[in-house]
Amino acid sequence: MLGYATVGTNDIDRARAFYDALLAEIGGRRVMQFPENGFTMYGTGGRAPGLAVTCPYDGGEARPGNGTMAALAVDSRAKVDRLHAQALALGGTDEGSPGLRTPEGDRAFYGAYFRDLDGNKLCAFCIGGGDADAAH
Repeated sequence: MLGYATVGTNDIDRARAFYDALLAEIGGRRVMQFPENGFTMYGTGGRAPGLAVTCPYDGGEARPGNGTMAALAVDSRAKVDRLHAQALALGGTDEGSPGLRTPEGDRAFYGAYFRDLDGNKLCAFCIGGGDADAAH
């Protein structure tokens, strides 16, 4: 159901550098960009859900929302671990190390939480065993 989520930034060039490197870890790339306000959409393809970063349309300061978060679905626990590590290496902050949040099983929730350079909260998660990396 979700088409895309948007996070705000006060420095679009810095945000693009962060998300270019971060989302490349899971095959994400810039799929759309507008020069007027810097709106930049990331995804794995034109019809796949995405994540956008932009300066606020009203010209005001971008501030992270209290209780808001964008979640990035991946197909393995190893990718959750790598995405979290990459976010921290790029200057993001830890909001919850990778780990199992529910009992083990086919609906197990494995996630990691972090904030980007503007303080926006994100989660990388995998449902189930998430052994896609092990199969390759």
